Amino acid sequence: MTAPTRTAEELLAADAAMGPVVLHVGDLDAMTAYYRDVLTLRVLAAEGATVTLGRAGTPLVVLRHGPELAAAAPGHAGLFHTALLFESPTALAGALASVARHGAGTYTGSADHLVSQAFYLTDPEGNGVELYVDRPRETWTWHGGQVQMDSLPLDPTGFIRRHLTPEAEADPAASGAVVGHVHLQVGDIPTARAFYVDALGFEPTFEMGTALFVSVGGYHHHMAMNTWRSAGAARRPVTLGLGEVTLDLPAADDVGRLGERLRRHGVAVRDDGASVTFEDPWANLVRVRVGAPAGAPA
Repeated sequence: MTAPTRTAEELLAADAAMGPVVLHVGDLDAMTAYYRDVLTLRVLAAEGATVTLGRAGTPLVVLRHGPELAAAAPGHAGLFHTALLFESPTALAGALASVARHGAGTYTGSADHLVSQAFYLTDPEGNGVELYVDRPRETWTWHGGQVQMDSLPLDPTGFIRRHLTPEAEADPAASGAVVGHVHLQVGDIPTARAFYVDALGFEPTFEMGTALFVSVGGYHHHMAMNTWRSAGAARRPVTLGLGEVTLDLPAADDVGRLGERLRRHGVAVRDDGASVTFEDPWANLVRVRVGAPAGAPA
């Protein structure tokens, strides 16, 4: 059966993009050092208990000191990984070379996903991180509305050897990056689909029994949800780890329409005049605001 066509009023704007991910952290100094010195982000602002890091002036990760918070329990809902999209293989190779020198113990694996080449890490407080670069869109393959993805072997040493330049090695933070996608741990996929597709307005791009990938504008995915380590998870308390996910829309009218749509679906929405915030069914906080970051995936 063919899925019914959805109207523009039921969808997020096609040029929406992900904004920075906020993390509650127990050791602000150590986490700042990791994202700055290992992952090669730059400190864009440091005010009291909050440090914002990014590339080329674009905030990517916001660290909020919360030493009173407990660590998340095993099997919890929350963050699976924050995925940082680099502007070129050379830029990614520069960051990977830094990981190899300063944080090799945090590296957890890699994969060729056909649409992208990705490398995975776990930060010092257990938050997943993906560093990746996209393959050109014209090389992506779609079947029946689903993008073809896989997890093929990808040698990090070979990738660095092929793409690293002396300039990228000397100044790996010189190039830009954005939050390409955010991957969450959730309790079940049907509920995630009802929230992120039907209510929030993403379009599904890849779906299996244990994971759902969604996007706007024909991107392979801006968000994903899985139950690989969290099947049956309930609403999460405030803990160390994920603080909030940010979604950037191009205009105030887009934010207003989204707020109205969420309310029709029974989602409690808070509007402070600059952004709207709401929780998904597992109490993962999402903030939607105006202003897609420069350099978002085309």
